[in-house]
Amino acid sequence: MPEHALRRQVIDLCRKTGKPLLKLSTKDYVEGGLGHLVEQFDGQAGLVNIEVFNELQHTITGWPGGKPGVDDSNRPERALPFPKRVVVFSPHPDDDVISMGGTIRRLMQQGNDVHIAYETSGDIAVGDEEVRRYMHFINGFNQLFAREPDEVINSKYREITSFLKQKTDGQPDTRDILTVKTLIRRGEARLACYYNGIARDHIHFLDLPFYESGRIEKLPMTEEDVRIVQRLIQQVQPHQIYVAADLADPHGTHRKCTDAVLAAIDEEQKAGAAWLDDCRVWMYRGAWDEWDVPDIEMCVPMSPEELREKRNSILRHQSQMESAPFLGNDERLFWQRAEDRNRDTARRYDELGLACYEAMEAFVEYHFR
Repeated sequence: MPEHALRRQVIDLCRKTGKPLLKLSTKDYVEGGLGHLVEQFDGQAGLVNIEVFNELQHTITGWPGGKPGVDDSNRPERALPFPKRVVVFSPHPDDDVISMGGTIRRLMQQGNDVHIAYETSGDIAVGDEEVRRYMHFINGFNQLFAREPDEVINSKYREITSFLKQKTDGQPDTRDILTVKTLIRRGEARLACYYNGIARDHIHFLDLPFYESGRIEKLPMTEEDVRIVQRLIQQVQPHQIYVAADLADPHGTHRKCTDAVLAAIDEEQKAGAAWLDDCRVWMYRGAWDEWDVPDIEMCVPMSPEELREKRNSILRHQSQMESAPFLGNDERLFWQRAEDRNRDTARRYDELGLACYEAMEAFVEYHFR
């Protein structure tokens, strides 16, 4: 990841002085121990300020897939090719909308060809109450609409509900229950995708094997995990890949999922895949952490209405609201965390003297070449 050393030092000075970028004086630099930066810019603090201001200004774009027909020399994404084929890799079936739901909608609205790849089933993050609710629905549907009640459904209903009634704390779920939990999360992911305009055949459930331990502790990542990801990117040959870099995820799933994507890209590089020459990889955060402003290389702004639409897509994941097992110590729901982080990014840009937006989603480019 690029260091952006000048940007980092000057932004840190802004924080210490409480001043926006364009108001920093030579005195501020000298007292902050950064007088040498002014000397590098012909002794003019204003030139340092403008340099960093322009750097940050050029990270902001309303066209995350690139804007055709314009000069892209100062834009984070190139104008061509357009439209772009895009793959968004989501470790769990809601990280895509939590972390970059606004950007996904913007990519779709601007005519890009967007695929969403859910890397794990997310089954262990579904509470038992959700299973009970769906099983009652299936049983009721069977009784109301089947010409003759299906004994297989009735038997499975009795088996699952009986197990859940006697289940003790920490007891692993049966494979059938994990399958129901997988189906619940798949249904929610499809609803969110439909809301964002993603075509059915552009929704991919990869179910990477490392996740399927049935427990919080996962299996080691293997070549099979990498091959599954590699087959998808070979098929799509994307111009943009979005991956999670939320390494604060307490269970390590995000790290393993991102490692699998980067390993797949590495394998494609070794094989001399020509499509990689026109591909960029963007890393997002947002479910557990956020990029610091000096690191940001692309920032996509959202209006109040766009932020509300992002919330609506997150709310499609009903099993991950109040009853989700792994919300952590943070009492806020995921949609609240996402909005707070996105608003905070916008606030930090505003404090530096840049345009004031309702919220912003941030990205850092991963340079694999």
